[in-house]
Amino acid sequence: MLEQRIQQQFFESADLLYQAAETLSRPLATAAQMLLDGITGGGRVLCCGLGLSALDASYMAALLVGRFEQDRPGLAAWSLDTQAHGSDSEVAALTRQVQAHGHPGDLLLLFESRQAGLGNWAEVLAAAHEQDMSVIAITGSQGDELRGLLRDTDVQIRVQHPRSARVAEAQRLLAHCLCDAVDVQLLGAGE
Repeated sequence: MLEQRIQQQFFESADLLYQAAETLSRPLATAAQMLLDGITGGGRVLCCGLGLSALDASYMAALLVGRFEQDRPGLAAWSLDTQAHGSDSEVAALTRQVQAHGHPGDLLLLFESRQAGLGNWAEVLAAAHEQDMSVIAITGSQGDELRGLLRDTDVQIRVQHPRSARVAEAQRLLAHCLCDAVDVQLLGAGE
């Protein structure tokens, strides 16, 4: 019984990734081009997430600053910290950091895998747009709530699945795809 349940986790994840490959390749390519244009144009990438999605943001920033699969100079990216601002809520902390650190030409890369609460992003997105930043939003099934908050210059990559765990797994792959695309454009195909 337990082995079957474990296998089902793998099958469910594989099915989602297979289905998402076709629907998400275009917005991923657009997002990768935005990252490349921003970075080569002197912009920075501010990565953020709420709750456990903040860990995905930190991971993405580490891949950009460090390396993905090829050695390259570090890229200007960092993860915004939701814990370092006293009694501010996570949203208020992110909003303040975007206001303080964001500049025209920078990108805000946000991760959201939870199934509710996307309306919380309104303040953060407004702050990014006030700083003339573009946004790449990597979201889950409830990401439709962001439509009215995003501009035409923004891109949303939405993983549609009812389980947050599957969404988070797919989002890790999306981060890898973005890093690979940037590296290929900067360095070539490598080995």
